[in-house]
Parts: sequence; C-alpha cells; structure tokens
Amino acid sequence: MHMAEQTHLSNPALRGRLLYREPMRKHLTWRTGGSADRAYVPADLDDAAQFLRSLPAGEPVYFIGLGSNLLVRDGGIRGTVMLMHSSHAAMRMDGTLVYAEARAASPKVARYAATRGYAGAEFLAGIPGTVGGALAMNAGCYGSETWDRVKRVLMLGRSGELRERKPADFDIAYRHVALKGAELGADEWFAAAWFHFERGDGAAALRRIKELLQQRISTQPLALPNAGSVFRNPPGDHAARLIEACGLKGYAIGGARVSEKHANFIVNAAGRGSAADIENLIAHVRHTVLARHGVDLIAEVRIIGVKA
Repeated sequence: MHMAEQTHLSNPALRGRLLYREPMRKHLTWRTGGSADRAYVPADLDDAAQFLRSLPAGEPVYFIGLGSNLLVRDGGIRGTVMLMHSSHAAMRMDGTLVYAEARAASPKVARYAATRGYAGAEFLAGIPGTVGGALAMNAGCYGSETWDRVKRVLMLGRSGELRERKPADFDIAYRHVALKGAELGADEWFAAAWFHFERGDGAAALRRIKELLQQRISTQPLALPNAGSVFRNPPGDHAARLIEACGLKGYAIGGARVSEKHANFIVNAAGRGSAADIENLIAHVRHTVLARHGVDLIAEVRIIGVKA
C-alpha cells in the first residue's frame, strides 16, 4: 500500500473523503481525461491543511477547482489531487471586504457582493470556475480581471500552514500569476481571498450579472463540454478572430472540434473526445495560426498528467 494511503487511513483526525483511481472526467468541464491515483475532498480548509501534512514530502499534489481551464491527459495523474470546489465554501463580509474561500464558485461571489450592495464584482459571474482558479490565472472578462479586486490572499502551504500574502508578493499579468521567487503551485496554493468592491446599487449589479450570463449563453457553446477560452488573446487582437480567419471553425480531430459558435472554444462533441484529441487539436490550431498569420497563440488551458 502506498505510504500516503497508510498515513491517511491511520489518521482519524481527517474528515474529508479519499478516492482511489478517481476518473478526472467527472471533475473537468471537458468531461474527458484519465484517472488520478488518489483524490481528496476536504471537509474545509483546516481539513485540507491536515491532509497535506499527512502526505509524504515527495508526493505530487495538484489542486483542481471546477476543472474549467484544465486538461488531464488520458494516462491520468500520478499523485494526489485536491478537489477544491464546494457549494458550502465560506463567504462573508470582513469589514468592507468580501472574503471568499478558494473553493467557492466565482459567480457565487458576484451574487454575494451584489446582494450586499456592492458593485464591481459582476464580471466574476462570467468566470466559470472557482475563486482559486480565478486567482491562479488572473481570470477576467468584460474588461475586468480578478487581481484588480484582490486586497490580500490566504495561502495554503505544502506542509499544511496557512499564511496571508499581499498582491505585491506576486508577479501578476494577463492570465498569469506567479509567486515572486518561486513557482506558484510548487509550495503554496490559494486558500481564500479578500476582495474590495465599491458600495453601489446592488439591484443594478444583479441585473448586470443577468445580462452578462445571457451574453455568455448567446455567444459561447455552453451546451457542449468545453473548457472556456483555449488561447490567450494576443496583444491588440483576438484569438477567435485569427482562428476563424484560418477557416478552422468546425475542424475536428476525433471527438474534439473547434466550436462553430466561438472559434476560441474547443468542444468535446457528445463527450466522445479523448484528452489526446483535444491536445492534438490545440496543437493543430496553434500551428495553423502561426503559419498563416505569424502569431504564436499561447494556451490559457493548463495540461497535466501523463499520456496513455
């Protein structure tokens, strides 16, 4: 038996659920990908910290929220996945700041702020992931980015310690966040954040959230398994325009297809596409755009795991 399993099974203090050979397709919005050796669903942040402390020092650990910006290869993940999404994740007012755990879905934070009379969080309703995922990639839409609103964050370290950090501790850019002097994710992960929003018209904010969600429905292929925008927008242009100009809308490899509705989306038609199909299609789109337009698109989507 693996040492991590022995450690967990002999630790009655743990309150979460430990899953073995867990299919990642159940936890990714692309609905494909291999299995993780182990996956842990923590009861809360303290339980997540306790579980991390129980793991051997060399155990690979991956944090996954709603799995909306992630591809796990068909061979799966060697190591342990922390499944960091919960419908019961804590949100509260801390003075004038909105505190939200990384496990909370971003749209819930948007609605929470609006119902308490704050404006400026509406864009979070357009981010189909968790707060942790939004922090990790500085997710944004409709002209706003996550870190524009971050006052401070709570980090969970590899050895189970919790510590607060300020935005100045990070290198923050378009769809990129890294802890200064270290690779983010190697030793620390986002556990929670404090956001600052302005006092405003909460009812108007709720109407704006409804409008933004309707805009997503009308412009994005949400009826099919997808992972949001696949590529970052290059400076002064849009990835979708470049992909469409190459005639790639509807182009398919296996069960993966460039969406006819939005060219920067790859859909897993009927859920039959493998992770390899998607990864190969990403590579084909990138090479085609580079050859025809001289623009090297950079993927927003993170790819992890081993090939089958």
